[in-house]
Amino acid sequence: MTEDLFADYEHARRPQAIALANGAVWLQAFADKRVSALLEAIDGLLTQAPLRQMVTPGGYTMSVAMTNCGALGWVTDRRGYRYQAEDPVSGRPWPAMPLLFHELATEAATAAGYPDFAPDACLINRYLPGARMSLHQDKNEIDLYQPIVSVSLGVTATFLFGGDARGDKAQRLRLHSGDVVVWGGPARLRFHGVDTLRQEQHPLTGNCRFNLTFRKAR
Repeated sequence: MTEDLFADYEHARRPQAIALANGAVWLQAFADKRVSALLEAIDGLLTQAPLRQMVTPGGYTMSVAMTNCGALGWVTDRRGYRYQAEDPVSGRPWPAMPLLFHELATEAATAAGYPDFAPDACLINRYLPGARMSLHQDKNEIDLYQPIVSVSLGVTATFLFGGDARGDKAQRLRLHSGDVVVWGGPARLRFHGVDTLRQEQHPLTGNCRFNLTFRKAR
């Protein structure tokens, strides 16, 4: 029953692109018809590389649980932030990026004006009620022109899209499941984050939100 209701919701929204800044686009409903398949793929990936709450170099345990797929994975611990080919928990390579993921990321990047995007890393983040991501920049990648492609799945979240300085006022975007945000080029180092997740329910994920973040790390 809930999946039938969700199918109706998927077809109710009309995809549209909203410019957030020079180089940044909010693709509303871009992935609506792929949400179920993406969540199924995530379930399979988590059996190979389970979610974990990583520790920052300053000793802070992140409220968001995460893992990776692709040739490289982003990790943080007391030694710092970095990309590496092996899962530090298992010592094995990260799971391969599913074709479904790669196709979605490249299609979204092309729609946002980045036709040559070839992601080699996908961060899989899980937010439960109370989890948040403070304003930050993504700058562990080699080419800081290449875009970030961020896909929202599950519970609606408030995405904070700021400016080039941490203190700049941030736009507050209510991202629904299936929304994709892409930023690169002149907007690549914009500060961004996620406000504290509310206690809500989604028919496919319960009180949980997943976020897929695609990057070209190397």
